[in-house]
Amino acid sequence: MKPRLILLLAGCASAPALAQHSGHAASQPPAATASRDGCPSGAAAQDGHAGHGPSTGPVQPEGCGGKASQPSPAAADPHAGHAMPTATSPAPGPRAEPASPPPANAATTDPHAGHAAATPAETPPPPPGQDDPHTGHTMAPPVAPSPPDPHAGHAVPAVTEAAPPPRGQTDPHAGHATGEPAANPPSPPVAPPPPEALQAPAYAADQVYGTGEMTKAREEVRRESGDLRNWRLLFDQLEVSLQGGRDGYVWDDAQFWYGGDIDKLWIKSQGEGEFGGRLESAEVQALWSHAIDPWFDLQAGVRYDFEPDPSRGYLVVGVQGLAPYWFEVDGALFLSNKGDLSGRVEVEYDQRITQRLILQPRVETEFAFQDVPEIGIGSGLSTAELGLRLRYEIFPARAPAVIAPYVGVQYERAFGDTADFRRAAGDRVGGWSFIMGVRTWF
Repeated sequence: MKPRLILLLAGCASAPALAQHSGHAASQPPAATASRDGCPSGAAAQDGHAGHGPSTGPVQPEGCGGKASQPSPAAADPHAGHAMPTATSPAPGPRAEPASPPPANAATTDPHAGHAAATPAETPPPPPGQDDPHTGHTMAPPVAPSPPDPHAGHAVPAVTEAAPPPRGQTDPHAGHATGEPAANPPSPPVAPPPPEALQAPAYAADQVYGTGEMTKAREEVRRESGDLRNWRLLFDQLEVSLQGGRDGYVWDDAQFWYGGDIDKLWIKSQGEGEFGGRLESAEVQALWSHAIDPWFDLQAGVRYDFEPDPSRGYLVVGVQGLAPYWFEVDGALFLSNKGDLSGRVEVEYDQRITQRLILQPRVETEFAFQDVPEIGIGSGLSTAELGLRLRYEIFPARAPAVIAPYVGVQYERAFGDTADFRRAAGDRVGGWSFIMGVRTWF
Protein backbone atom coordinates (compact mmCIF):
# COMPACT_ATOMS: atom_id res chain seq x y z
CA MET A 1 0.00 0.00 0.00
CA LYS A 2 2.89 2.45 0.59
CA PRO A 3 4.00 2.72 -3.04
CA ARG A 4 0.47 3.45 -4.22
CA LEU A 5 -0.01 6.06 -1.48
CA ILE A 6 3.24 7.75 -2.52
CA LEU A 7 2.12 7.95 -6.19
CA LEU A 8 -1.24 9.47 -5.19
CA LEU A 9 0.49 12.06 -3.06
CA ALA A 10 2.87 12.90 -5.87
CA GLY A 11 -0.05 13.43 -8.31
CA CYS A 12 -1.87 15.71 -5.83
CA ALA A 13 1.29 17.73 -5.28
CA SER A 14 1.83 18.28 -9.05
CA ALA A 15 -1.69 19.65 -9.64
CA PRO A 16 -1.04 23.01 -7.90
CA ALA A 17 2.26 23.29 -9.76
CA LEU A 18 0.44 22.92 -13.07
CA ALA A 19 -2.32 25.29 -12.08
CA GLN A 20 0.12 28.10 -11.40
CA HIS A 21 0.88 28.33 -15.17
CA SER A 22 -2.75 28.79 -16.21
CA GLY A 23 -2.87 31.70 -18.66
CA HIS A 24 0.80 31.19 -19.61
CA ALA A 25 2.13 34.32 -18.00
CA ALA A 26 5.91 34.36 -18.30
CA SER A 27 7.77 34.40 -14.96
CA GLN A 28 11.18 33.62 -13.65
CA PRO A 29 11.63 29.99 -12.63
CA PRO A 30 11.98 29.33 -8.86
CA ALA A 31 15.48 28.92 -7.55
CA ALA A 32 16.60 25.38 -7.04
CA THR A 33 17.09 24.19 -3.47
CA ALA A 34 20.18 22.31 -2.54
CA SER A 35 20.10 18.99 -0.80
CA ARG A 36 22.44 17.95 1.89
CA ASP A 37 25.06 16.89 -0.62
CA GLY A 38 24.94 20.27 -2.49
CA CYS A 39 22.99 19.01 -5.52
CA PRO A 40 19.63 20.43 -6.68
CA SER A 41 16.79 18.15 -5.82
CA GLY A 42 13.10 17.69 -6.42
CA ALA A 43 10.85 19.57 -8.85
CA ALA A 44 12.71 22.81 -8.13
CA ALA A 45 15.67 21.48 -10.09
CA GLN A 46 13.61 21.09 -13.27
CA ASP A 47 13.89 23.78 -15.97
CA GLY A 48 10.43 25.25 -16.42
CA HIS A 49 11.30 26.22 -20.05
CA ALA A 50 13.10 23.09 -21.14
CA GLY A 51 13.01 22.76 -24.94
CA HIS A 52 12.41 26.52 -25.57
CA GLY A 53 15.49 27.18 -27.64
CA PRO A 54 19.22 26.63 -27.37
CA SER A 55 19.31 26.17 -23.57
CA THR A 56 19.21 22.55 -22.41
CA GLY A 57 18.30 23.06 -18.75
CA PRO A 58 20.55 23.09 -15.75
CA VAL A 59 23.37 20.63 -15.63
CA GLN A 60 24.19 18.91 -12.39
CA PRO A 61 27.74 19.30 -11.16
CA GLU A 62 30.32 16.57 -11.23
CA GLY A 63 29.74 15.86 -7.53
CA CYS A 64 26.20 14.71 -8.09
CA GLY A 65 26.54 11.10 -9.11
CA GLY A 66 30.12 11.44 -10.42
CA LYS A 67 29.23 13.04 -13.86
CA ALA A 68 27.06 15.75 -15.32
CA SER A 69 23.53 14.60 -16.06
CA GLN A 70 20.78 15.96 -18.27
CA PRO A 71 17.28 16.60 -16.99
CA SER A 72 15.05 13.53 -16.95
CA PRO A 73 12.13 13.20 -19.38
CA ALA A 74 9.71 13.73 -16.54
CA ALA A 75 11.11 17.27 -16.16
CA ALA A 76 9.94 18.42 -19.65
CA ASP A 77 8.64 21.96 -19.89
CA PRO A 78 4.80 21.95 -19.89
CA HIS A 79 4.92 25.18 -21.97
CA ALA A 80 7.07 23.79 -24.78
CA GLY A 81 5.91 25.35 -28.11
CA HIS A 82 3.24 27.61 -26.48
CA ALA A 83 3.01 31.29 -27.44
CA MET A 84 2.58 33.82 -24.69
CA PRO A 85 -0.75 35.72 -24.68
CA THR A 86 -0.87 39.46 -25.25
CA ALA A 87 -0.79 41.90 -22.39
CA THR A 88 -4.42 42.88 -23.12
CA SER A 89 -5.70 39.33 -22.64
CA PRO A 90 -7.87 39.01 -19.50
CA ALA A 91 -6.45 36.95 -16.66
CA PRO A 92 -8.12 33.58 -16.35
CA GLY A 93 -10.23 32.70 -13.37
CA PRO A 94 -9.40 30.10 -10.70
CA ARG A 95 -8.83 26.67 -12.03
CA ALA A 96 -11.71 24.28 -11.52
CA GLU A 97 -11.09 20.97 -9.88
CA PRO A 98 -10.97 18.11 -12.32
CA ALA A 99 -14.03 15.95 -12.43
CA SER A 100 -11.93 12.82 -12.29
CA PRO A 101 -8.53 12.04 -10.82
CA PRO A 102 -5.62 12.55 -13.19
CA PRO A 103 -4.22 9.53 -14.91
CA ALA A 104 -1.14 7.80 -13.66
CA ASN A 105 1.09 9.51 -16.26
CA ALA A 106 -0.11 13.02 -15.43
CA ALA A 107 3.49 14.18 -15.14
CA THR A 108 4.01 13.70 -18.95
CA THR A 109 0.62 14.97 -20.23
CA ASP A 110 0.47 18.52 -21.71
CA PRO A 111 -2.14 20.37 -19.57
CA HIS A 112 -2.35 23.14 -22.23
CA ALA A 113 -3.23 21.00 -25.22
CA GLY A 114 -5.69 22.83 -27.50
CA HIS A 115 -4.80 26.34 -26.29
CA ALA A 116 -4.74 28.98 -29.02
CA ALA A 117 -1.24 30.34 -29.51
CA ALA A 118 -0.80 34.07 -29.96
CA THR A 119 1.51 35.53 -32.56
CA PRO A 120 5.01 36.61 -31.48
CA ALA A 121 4.07 40.26 -32.08
CA GLU A 122 1.45 40.06 -29.30
CA THR A 123 3.82 38.74 -26.58
CA PRO A 124 4.08 41.30 -23.73
CA PRO A 125 7.54 42.64 -22.94
CA PRO A 126 9.33 41.20 -19.89
CA PRO A 127 9.36 43.13 -16.60
CA PRO A 128 12.11 45.73 -16.23
CA GLY A 129 15.44 44.27 -15.22
CA GLN A 130 14.63 40.77 -16.36
CA ASP A 131 15.53 38.94 -19.55
CA ASP A 132 12.90 37.44 -21.77
CA PRO A 133 13.19 33.67 -21.22
CA HIS A 134 11.68 33.08 -24.70
CA THR A 135 14.12 35.22 -26.65
CA GLY A 136 14.90 33.66 -30.06
CA HIS A 137 11.83 31.39 -30.08
CA THR A 138 10.18 31.11 -33.49
CA MET A 139 6.43 30.66 -33.00
CA ALA A 140 5.39 30.77 -36.67
CA PRO A 141 4.05 27.53 -38.10
CA PRO A 142 6.51 25.58 -40.20
CA VAL A 143 6.43 26.20 -43.96
CA ALA A 144 6.08 23.20 -46.19
CA PRO A 145 9.29 22.78 -48.20
CA SER A 146 9.05 23.33 -51.94
CA PRO A 147 9.89 20.41 -54.21
CA PRO A 148 13.55 20.38 -55.25
CA ASP A 149 14.49 21.77 -58.68
CA PRO A 150 15.46 18.80 -60.88
CA HIS A 151 17.91 21.07 -62.70
CA ALA A 152 19.33 22.85 -59.64
CA GLY A 153 23.06 23.25 -60.05
CA HIS A 154 23.10 22.55 -63.76
CA ALA A 155 25.69 24.65 -65.55
CA VAL A 156 24.17 26.11 -68.72
CA PRO A 157 26.84 26.90 -71.34
CA ALA A 158 26.88 30.16 -73.26
CA VAL A 159 25.19 30.39 -76.64
CA THR A 160 28.47 30.20 -78.49
CA GLU A 161 29.68 27.20 -76.46
CA ALA A 162 26.60 25.02 -76.81
CA ALA A 163 27.27 21.92 -78.85
CA PRO A 164 24.45 20.40 -80.90
CA PRO A 165 23.01 17.13 -79.59
CA PRO A 166 23.99 13.91 -81.33
CA ARG A 167 21.97 13.02 -84.39
CA GLY A 168 18.71 11.34 -83.51
CA GLN A 169 18.68 12.63 -79.90
CA THR A 170 16.70 15.46 -78.35
CA ASP A 171 18.44 18.25 -76.50
CA PRO A 172 17.82 17.50 -72.75
CA HIS A 173 18.03 21.23 -71.98
CA ALA A 174 15.60 22.40 -74.64
CA GLY A 175 13.66 25.37 -73.23
CA HIS A 176 16.11 26.07 -70.38
CA ALA A 177 17.08 29.70 -69.92
CA THR A 178 20.59 30.17 -71.19
CA GLY A 179 23.20 32.74 -70.42
CA GLU A 180 23.68 36.03 -72.21
CA PRO A 181 24.69 35.63 -75.88
CA ALA A 182 28.14 36.67 -76.92
CA ALA A 183 28.55 40.27 -78.06
CA ASN A 184 29.88 39.19 -81.46
CA PRO A 185 28.80 35.62 -82.17
CA PRO A 186 30.92 33.87 -84.76
CA SER A 187 29.56 33.37 -88.25
CA PRO A 188 28.23 29.93 -89.08
CA PRO A 189 30.58 27.77 -91.07
CA VAL A 190 30.22 28.05 -94.83
CA ALA A 191 30.73 24.86 -96.75
CA PRO A 192 30.16 23.97 -100.39
CA PRO A 193 27.03 22.00 -101.22
CA PRO A 194 27.34 18.24 -100.95
CA PRO A 195 28.06 16.36 -104.17
CA GLU A 196 24.56 14.88 -104.16
CA ALA A 197 23.08 18.37 -104.63
CA LEU A 198 24.83 18.74 -108.01
CA GLN A 199 23.83 15.35 -109.33
CA ALA A 200 20.07 15.99 -109.39
CA PRO A 201 18.37 16.78 -112.73
CA ALA A 202 17.86 20.45 -113.67
CA TYR A 203 14.06 19.99 -113.71
CA ALA A 204 13.08 17.18 -111.41
CA ALA A 205 9.38 17.65 -112.18
CA ASP A 206 10.03 16.54 -115.77
CA GLN A 207 10.47 12.96 -114.50
CA VAL A 208 6.95 13.02 -113.06
CA TYR A 209 4.89 15.12 -115.50
CA GLY A 210 6.98 14.89 -118.64
CA THR A 211 9.30 17.40 -120.30
CA GLY A 212 6.72 18.70 -122.76
CA GLU A 213 4.10 19.56 -120.13
CA MET A 214 6.62 21.17 -117.79
CA THR A 215 8.12 23.29 -120.60
CA LYS A 216 4.71 24.76 -121.33
CA ALA A 217 4.11 25.41 -117.63
CA ARG A 218 7.44 27.16 -117.19
CA GLU A 219 6.84 29.40 -120.18
CA GLU A 220 3.40 30.33 -118.87
CA VAL A 221 4.84 31.28 -115.47
CA ARG A 222 7.55 33.37 -117.18
CA ARG A 223 4.98 35.29 -119.22
CA GLU A 224 2.64 35.93 -116.30
CA SER A 225 5.18 36.67 -113.56
CA GLY A 226 8.51 37.69 -115.10
CA ASP A 227 7.75 39.05 -118.56
CA LEU A 228 5.27 41.85 -117.95
CA ARG A 229 4.81 44.53 -120.59
CA ASN A 230 4.48 48.22 -119.67
CA TRP A 231 4.52 51.54 -121.46
CA ARG A 232 5.09 55.22 -120.75
CA LEU A 233 4.67 58.50 -122.63
CA LEU A 234 6.72 61.45 -121.33
CA PHE A 235 6.94 65.05 -122.55
CA ASP A 236 9.87 66.33 -120.55
CA GLN A 237 9.84 69.82 -122.10
CA LEU A 238 6.93 71.47 -123.85
CA GLU A 239 7.79 75.14 -123.53
CA VAL A 240 7.78 78.65 -124.89
CA SER A 241 11.07 80.51 -125.15
CA LEU A 242 11.01 84.31 -124.88
CA GLN A 243 14.21 85.76 -126.45
CA GLY A 244 13.56 89.50 -126.78
CA GLY A 245 11.45 89.64 -129.90
CA ARG A 246 12.46 86.26 -131.27
CA ASP A 247 10.03 84.09 -129.33
CA GLY A 248 9.88 80.45 -130.18
CA TYR A 249 8.61 77.05 -129.13
CA VAL A 250 10.49 73.92 -128.12
CA TRP A 251 9.73 70.28 -127.53
CA ASP A 252 12.58 68.27 -126.13
CA ASP A 253 12.91 64.74 -124.76
CA ALA A 254 9.51 63.60 -125.88
CA GLN A 255 9.79 59.86 -125.14
CA PHE A 256 7.62 56.80 -125.50
CA TRP A 257 8.70 53.31 -124.48
CA TYR A 258 7.06 49.89 -124.42
CA GLY A 259 8.45 46.60 -123.11
CA GLY A 260 9.56 44.66 -120.07
CA ASP A 261 12.28 45.06 -117.50
CA ILE A 262 15.07 43.93 -119.82
CA ASP A 263 14.10 44.87 -123.36
CA LYS A 264 12.13 47.93 -124.53
CA LEU A 265 11.27 49.83 -127.67
CA TRP A 266 12.00 53.56 -127.38
CA ILE A 267 10.70 56.41 -129.54
CA LYS A 268 12.32 59.82 -128.98
CA SER A 269 11.77 63.19 -130.60
CA GLN A 270 12.85 66.82 -130.23
CA GLY A 271 12.72 70.07 -132.23
CA GLU A 272 12.25 73.84 -132.14
CA GLY A 273 11.01 76.76 -134.23
CA GLU A 274 9.94 80.40 -134.19
CA PHE A 275 6.42 81.74 -133.92
CA GLY A 276 5.43 82.90 -137.38
CA GLY A 277 8.60 81.48 -138.85
CA ARG A 278 9.96 78.24 -140.13
CA LEU A 279 10.72 75.02 -138.31
CA GLU A 280 14.41 75.12 -137.51
CA SER A 281 15.01 71.49 -136.46
CA ALA A 282 13.02 68.30 -135.97
CA GLU A 283 14.15 64.71 -135.45
CA VAL A 284 12.79 61.34 -134.37
CA GLN A 285 14.59 58.20 -133.12
CA ALA A 286 13.52 54.55 -132.94
CA LEU A 287 15.72 52.54 -130.56
CA TRP A 288 15.92 49.09 -129.10
CA SER A 289 16.93 49.25 -125.41
CA HIS A 290 18.49 46.43 -123.41
CA ALA A 291 19.30 46.60 -119.69
CA ILE A 292 23.01 46.06 -119.04
CA ASP A 293 22.70 46.51 -115.26
CA PRO A 294 20.00 47.71 -112.84
CA TRP A 295 20.79 51.37 -113.64
CA PHE A 296 21.65 51.68 -117.33
CA ASP A 297 20.27 50.57 -120.68
CA LEU A 298 22.21 50.11 -123.87
CA GLN A 299 20.32 51.63 -126.82
CA ALA A 300 20.76 51.16 -130.55
CA GLY A 301 18.63 52.15 -133.53
CA VAL A 302 18.08 54.80 -136.18
CA ARG A 303 17.48 58.56 -136.29
CA TYR A 304 15.94 60.71 -138.99
CA ASP A 305 16.17 64.52 -139.23
CA PHE A 306 13.32 66.26 -141.07
CA GLU A 307 14.94 69.66 -140.58
CA PRO A 308 17.28 71.32 -141.33
CA ASP A 309 17.31 70.74 -145.02
CA PRO A 310 18.72 68.54 -146.47
CA SER A 311 17.33 65.80 -144.30
CA ARG A 312 19.57 62.97 -143.18
CA GLY A 313 19.48 59.56 -141.58
CA TYR A 314 21.73 58.23 -138.79
CA LEU A 315 22.67 55.06 -137.01
CA VAL A 316 22.48 55.50 -133.24
CA VAL A 317 24.20 53.80 -130.33
CA GLY A 318 24.15 55.10 -126.78
CA VAL A 319 23.38 54.61 -123.11
CA GLN A 320 20.64 55.98 -120.91
CA GLY A 321 20.11 55.59 -117.18
CA LEU A 322 20.61 56.83 -113.67
CA ALA A 323 24.15 57.75 -112.58
CA PRO A 324 25.33 57.89 -108.95
CA TYR A 325 23.72 60.65 -106.86
CA TRP A 326 20.56 60.39 -109.03
CA PHE A 327 21.79 62.18 -112.11
CA GLU A 328 19.80 61.25 -115.22
CA VAL A 329 22.18 60.71 -118.14
CA ASP A 330 21.43 60.25 -121.83
CA GLY A 331 24.36 60.00 -124.26
CA ALA A 332 24.54 58.86 -127.89
CA LEU A 333 26.73 58.77 -130.99
CA PHE A 334 25.27 59.38 -134.47
CA LEU A 335 26.73 58.18 -137.76
CA SER A 336 24.96 59.81 -140.74
CA ASN A 337 24.37 58.32 -144.15
CA LYS A 338 27.04 60.78 -145.42
CA GLY A 339 29.64 59.38 -143.03
CA ASP A 340 29.48 62.28 -140.55
CA LEU A 341 30.01 61.37 -136.90
CA SER A 342 28.55 63.49 -134.11
CA GLY A 343 27.42 63.08 -130.55
CA ARG A 344 25.14 64.45 -127.83
CA VAL A 345 25.15 64.29 -124.01
CA GLU A 346 22.31 65.38 -121.68
CA VAL A 347 22.51 65.47 -117.89
CA GLU A 348 19.77 66.63 -115.53
CA TYR A 349 19.02 66.38 -111.83
CA ASP A 350 15.78 66.70 -109.86
CA GLN A 351 16.34 68.57 -106.59
CA ARG A 352 13.19 68.17 -104.51
CA ILE A 353 12.35 71.20 -102.39
CA THR A 354 9.08 69.59 -101.29
CA GLN A 355 7.24 66.50 -102.45
CA ARG A 356 5.67 68.54 -105.29
CA LEU A 357 8.03 71.50 -105.83
CA ILE A 358 11.15 70.45 -107.76
CA LEU A 359 14.13 72.43 -109.05
CA GLN A 360 15.79 70.90 -112.14
CA PRO A 361 19.19 72.01 -113.45
CA ARG A 362 19.96 70.70 -116.93
CA VAL A 363 22.99 70.68 -119.25
CA GLU A 364 23.04 69.62 -122.94
CA THR A 365 26.06 69.61 -125.24
CA GLU A 366 26.57 68.63 -128.88
CA PHE A 367 29.84 67.98 -130.67
CA ALA A 368 31.02 66.85 -134.13
CA PHE A 369 34.15 65.16 -135.41
CA GLN A 370 34.20 67.12 -138.73
CA ASP A 371 32.64 70.19 -140.34
CA VAL A 372 29.25 69.83 -142.04
CA PRO A 373 28.71 73.25 -143.68
CA GLU A 374 25.44 72.37 -145.42
CA ILE A 375 23.65 72.01 -142.08
CA GLY A 376 25.73 74.60 -140.21
CA ILE A 377 27.74 72.23 -137.96
CA GLY A 378 31.43 72.79 -137.19
CA SER A 379 33.91 70.32 -135.73
CA GLY A 380 34.55 70.20 -132.01
CA LEU A 381 32.11 71.44 -129.40
CA SER A 382 29.16 72.75 -131.41
CA THR A 383 26.60 74.04 -128.91
CA ALA A 384 25.90 74.02 -125.18
CA GLU A 385 22.74 74.77 -123.23
CA LEU A 386 22.48 75.42 -119.51
CA GLY A 387 18.96 75.64 -118.02
CA LEU A 388 17.27 75.88 -114.65
CA ARG A 389 13.57 75.02 -114.28
CA LEU A 390 11.29 75.13 -111.24
CA ARG A 391 8.20 72.98 -111.58
CA TYR A 392 5.20 72.07 -109.45
CA GLU A 393 3.67 68.62 -109.93
CA ILE A 394 -0.11 68.25 -109.92
CA PHE A 395 -1.74 64.84 -109.55
CA PRO A 396 -5.35 65.01 -110.74
CA ALA A 397 -7.66 62.73 -108.77
CA ARG A 398 -9.16 60.86 -111.73
CA ALA A 399 -6.65 61.55 -114.51
CA PRO A 400 -3.94 58.98 -115.28
CA ALA A 401 -1.45 61.75 -116.16
CA VAL A 402 0.75 63.95 -114.01
CA ILE A 403 0.93 67.64 -114.97
CA ALA A 404 3.86 69.76 -113.82
CA PRO A 405 3.94 73.39 -115.03
CA TYR A 406 7.30 75.14 -114.69
CA VAL A 407 9.18 78.39 -115.24
CA GLY A 408 12.89 78.93 -115.71
CA VAL A 409 15.80 80.47 -117.51
CA GLN A 410 18.21 79.09 -120.09
CA TYR A 411 21.47 80.14 -121.66
CA GLU A 412 22.53 78.85 -125.09
CA ARG A 413 25.83 79.33 -126.89
CA ALA A 414 27.40 78.18 -130.14
CA PHE A 415 31.15 77.57 -130.35
CA GLY A 416 33.87 77.36 -132.99
CA ASP A 417 32.91 76.94 -136.61
CA THR A 418 29.29 76.45 -135.67
CA ALA A 419 29.20 80.03 -134.31
CA ASP A 420 30.77 81.24 -137.58
CA PHE A 421 28.13 79.48 -139.65
CA ARG A 422 25.37 81.15 -137.59
CA ARG A 423 26.85 84.60 -137.99
CA ALA A 424 27.09 84.04 -141.72
CA ALA A 425 23.41 83.04 -141.85
CA GLY A 426 22.34 86.02 -139.70
CA ASP A 427 21.32 83.93 -136.72
CA ARG A 428 22.00 84.67 -133.11
CA VAL A 429 25.12 83.02 -131.65
CA GLY A 430 23.77 82.73 -128.13
CA GLY A 431 22.10 84.44 -125.19
CA TRP A 432 19.60 84.19 -122.34
CA SER A 433 15.95 83.32 -122.64
CA PHE A 434 13.03 83.11 -120.24
CA ILE A 435 11.04 79.90 -120.54
CA MET A 436 7.61 78.68 -119.47
CA GLY A 437 6.30 75.21 -120.07
CA VAL A 438 4.77 72.02 -118.79
CA ARG A 439 6.11 68.56 -118.09
CA THR A 440 3.66 65.69 -118.24
CA TRP A 441 3.62 61.91 -118.47
CA PHE A 442 1.08 59.12 -118.77
